[in-house]
Amino acid sequence: MSELATLGLARAHEADQIARMSRDLIEAGLKWSWTASRVRRHIQDRDSSVIVARSEQRVIAFALMHFGDETAHLNLLAVDPQWRRQSCGRRLMEWLLASAEVAGIRKINLELRADNACAKAYYESLGFTVTGLRPRYYEGVETALTMSHALARR
Repeated sequence: MSELATLGLARAHEADQIARMSRDLIEAGLKWSWTASRVRRHIQDRDSSVIVARSEQRVIAFALMHFGDETAHLNLLAVDPQWRRQSCGRRLMEWLLASAEVAGIRKINLELRADNACAKAYYESLGFTVTGLRPRYYEGVETALTMSHALARR
């Protein structure tokens, strides 16, 4: 893709697109848990940030993060396969990392499938480190790898 994607906050009507991307790109082989209604709740939640990359009004990448007092949790991040390696995911993560720093967050946590070596390498390139394993985390079957990113305090 040669055109540049634009970033912005997700809109309620985009919840369907985000949910389908989650089902197809993240939750494949698992029971669909990030439905449109669940995504929509996070879009409307003041303690969550749902951001998207758009191309021609279509969501091509998204990230969903929930903010606590000092810790945030990256729930979802996906990039349409046609847009991978175009910096969409990195730009979304830069937005979230900057938002977390401004919000006074000390650490961002996430889980991913333990066998997802590409995602692990990607998060490591952003400064995340492996913190452990959660056996049978996904539907009592698949193991999750936990990762964290400590943010510098200003």
